[in-house]
Amino acid sequence: VEKYRPQALSELVSHRDILSTVQRFISEDRLPHLLLYGPPGTGKTSTILACARQLYREREFGSMVLELNASDDRGIDIVRGPILSFASTRTIFKKGFKLVILDEADAMTQDAQNALRRVIEKFTENTRFCLICNYLSKIIPALQSRCTRFRFGPLTPELMVPRLQHVIQEEGVDVTEDGMKALVTLSSGDMRRALNILQSTSMAFGKVTEENVYTCTGHPLKSDIANILDWMLNQDFSTAYRKIMELKTLKGLALQDILTEIHLFVHRGGERVRLRMILERPNFPLPLTERFLLSTVDFPPSIRIQLLIKLADIEYRLAAGTSEKIQLSSLIAAFQVTRDLVVAEA
Repeated sequence: VEKYRPQALSELVSHRDILSTVQRFISEDRLPHLLLYGPPGTGKTSTILACARQLYREREFGSMVLELNASDDRGIDIVRGPILSFASTRTIFKKGFKLVILDEADAMTQDAQNALRRVIEKFTENTRFCLICNYLSKIIPALQSRCTRFRFGPLTPELMVPRLQHVIQEEGVDVTEDGMKALVTLSSGDMRRALNILQSTSMAFGKVTEENVYTCTGHPLKSDIANILDWMLNQDFSTAYRKIMELKTLKGLALQDILTEIHLFVHRGGERVRLRMILERPNFPLPLTERFLLSTVDFPPSIRIQLLIKLADIEYRLAAGTSEKIQLSSLIAAFQVTRDLVVAEA
């Protein structure tokens, strides 16, 4: 991740509009205080470090840039001490401003943020502040209004794939097409996470395929989810429970992950694909009318709504730390009730 961190603004792959604005600020020498926010792995820290490299030469870096991370102490004493003394002093030989980068600023206490707002205002002439955070709501409004805000959204697959391919080429990793898709899907717009998964999968298995990526991250495979849905809708309760428990134990799956994937299936009407697969089996347990019914099981809206409410309840209970076995039986029960409702309606 650090090896391929972009060093210059031109190397950053995303948020072109933000970068062009920042570039204009720098070229006109009118950089305001910045507040960069958005999910992790979207290039916030890389952007401001690239800006700093463009603004200052290597040897000036230490005296002109103060970077503090969440791992550093940034309580009210630090704001009133080192940050204040750094911001209030000018450098003799260099005209222009200093730069204070406060990474993970949402981890700063309310008091520290309040102390900071006065510092920002007082020393604007010779210091610029850049706050970086994941959650904008955790930054007090007074600081927000003193900064120019930029939101870094999750990266789109079109932006991630070329960068991943560059890293793959440089490192000589063997990646299949479905492996690449799995990387992009599982990282959900987080470039850092995509690279970490790529590295750990290639080190663990040598070849990066869809199955290896899912296995490496401990994520249930699409085929596993299809099987689980198949068992819940087409087997009796005890068989479904036994088979799912066996699969969970064998693959070490968490019910939370299974639930998330099943939720996507239910939402997107993914059942059609799955049930066509099941219908090809001759020993299908349901009578012909019900068999046809389940082949277009895009559940009717009223029934789907009930099912989603039940899934939400199970997720809530899991988050509260309840027994996975009981919640699993609750999940199977929810689907079996839904199946019986579908059959009854028909």
